[in-house]
Amino acid sequence: MALKPLVLCAAMLALAPGAALAQRTDITIGMQLEPPNLDPTGGAAAAIDEVVYANIFEGLTRYREDGSIAPGLAESWEVGDHGLTYTFHLRGGVTFHDGTAMDAGDVKFSLDRARADGSTNAQKALFAGIDTVEVVDPLTVRVTLSAPNSAFPTNMAWGDAVIVAPESAGNLATAPVGTGPFMFADWVQGDRVEIAANPDYWGTPPALEAATFKFISDPTAAYAAMMAGDIDAFPAYPAPETLAQFEADPRFKLLIGSTEGETILAMNNARPPLSDKRVREAIAHAIDRQELIDGALFGYGTPIGTHFAPHHPDYLDLTGLSGHDPDRARALLAEAGVAEGLTLSLKLPPPSYARRGGEIVAAQLRRVGIDTRIENLEWAQWLEQVFKGRDFDLTIVSHTEPMDINIYARPDYYFQYGTEEMQTLMRELDLATDPAARSEILKKAQRVIAEDFVNAYLFQLARTGVARTGIEGLWQNAPTQANDLTGVHWTE
Repeated sequence: MALKPLVLCAAMLALAPGAALAQRTDITIGMQLEPPNLDPTGGAAAAIDEVVYANIFEGLTRYREDGSIAPGLAESWEVGDHGLTYTFHLRGGVTFHDGTAMDAGDVKFSLDRARADGSTNAQKALFAGIDTVEVVDPLTVRVTLSAPNSAFPTNMAWGDAVIVAPESAGNLATAPVGTGPFMFADWVQGDRVEIAANPDYWGTPPALEAATFKFISDPTAAYAAMMAGDIDAFPAYPAPETLAQFEADPRFKLLIGSTEGETILAMNNARPPLSDKRVREAIAHAIDRQELIDGALFGYGTPIGTHFAPHHPDYLDLTGLSGHDPDRARALLAEAGVAEGLTLSLKLPPPSYARRGGEIVAAQLRRVGIDTRIENLEWAQWLEQVFKGRDFDLTIVSHTEPMDINIYARPDYYFQYGTEEMQTLMRELDLATDPAARSEILKKAQRVIAEDFVNAYLFQLARTGVARTGIEGLWQNAPTQANDLTGVHWTE
C-alpha cells in the first residue's frame, strides 16, 4: 500500500542525514543497593536518599553539588536572639503531590515528628536542640533552639529533615508523597523504582519526564547492563576494575569525584577485648590502607586517619598516627594479653568496597595474629544486627552523611563510644559562630578520635560513576547521598 504524501514526507525527514531527532526525556539510573523503604525520615540506609532526595522530597534548605547550602522550601531565613531563633519564610504556592498545600503547619508537623520520643528518624540528633516550633502565619515558621547552633540551616538540608504532610506521613515507606519535581510512580521490589515529572511543581520543571532507578547488586551484572544499554548512568558504579574500558569507549564518560563517605573498620568499643584501646590500636596498625585501596577499589580512594573528609578545609592528615606497622600491632596485642587465639566477627554489608575490602582486611589482621569470622549480611540484616542491635565486633561501612563527626559524641551509636570529652567538644562546636573557633574545635575532635583509635580509619570513598555521553547534569561529587535529577537532561 502506498504511503500518503504527508506520512511519506515525515518518514523521509526522519531518515534524512543530519535530521534532528527529539531528545530523550527519560533515564534509567543504576544503583547497587535497593532501599529498604522510601521514607527518608524513617530509615538509615543511604539508598533511600539516593532515590528520593531533591527528586521526591524537599527540605527547608538543600545541598548543592559543591556542598554549599541553598534555599529549599524556605526561600529565606533570619537568625535572632543571639542565635537561638531561626525564622523561616516559606515559598508560596507549593503543593504536595496529592494536591494538598504545603504550609507552616506541615513544617511544624515534620520537625515535631522528627524529634518526638517515638521518632524512628535515623538522625534524631539533628533535631535534639529544637525547643519549640511555632507557626507565625501560613508561610512563616519560627524555630527556637535550646542553645545556639550555627549549623542548623545545614541540618535542615539533610534528607532526614524533609518536609512531609500529616495526611500522607503514615505511608511514606511504600507510597512517598513530597513536594519535589518528581512524583512516585511505581516500585517493583527487587527490581526498580519509577518516578514521573510533577506537572504542578513550584520551581523550574525538570527536563526529564520519567526516571527509573534499577537495582543491580552484582558488579559483573552492572557492567553488562551498562554495555548493553539497559542502564543510562550508574553514578556510584560498583565495578571500578572496568572503568578503563568505559573511558576508552566514546559511548560513555566517567564521572569521577569526591564523596562524604568516610570508610571505616568500625569496632564495638563496648565489647571486650575491643574495649581495650591497645587492641583497637593494634588493629589500626595492622591495616595497610594502600593495599586495601588498590585491591578493593582499584586505586580509587584517599587514605584517611580520622573521621573527616580530606576535601574539607579543616581536615587534618592524621594517617601517620595509625600507619601500617605489623610489629607494633603484635606488641600491643601481647601487652593487652590477647596475642594468642583472638578471633573476632567481621560483619560485612553488601557494597563491593565492604565485601572486597573485608577479605583484604581479614588477611591483614591474620598476619598479626587476629582471625576473623566473616559474615556477609544483606543490608536489612546489617541495619538490624550491627547498626541497631550492636551485635558485632568489626564491620566495614562508608559513612556518607556530611560533617558527621558528631556521631562520636553519641554513646548509643553503634560503635558505642561517645565520651564526655567528645560531647563537650560538640556542644562547643554548636555554640561557636566564629569560623576560626569552629575550625579549631573540629581539628581537636579529629585528633581525639584518632588518638583514641575509636575505629580504624581506612579511606575516603571516591565517586566513580559512568554515564552515556549524551547525559548532562548528573552530580560528579556527592556532598550528600543523592542522585539529584533536577538538572539532568539529554543533549543527543
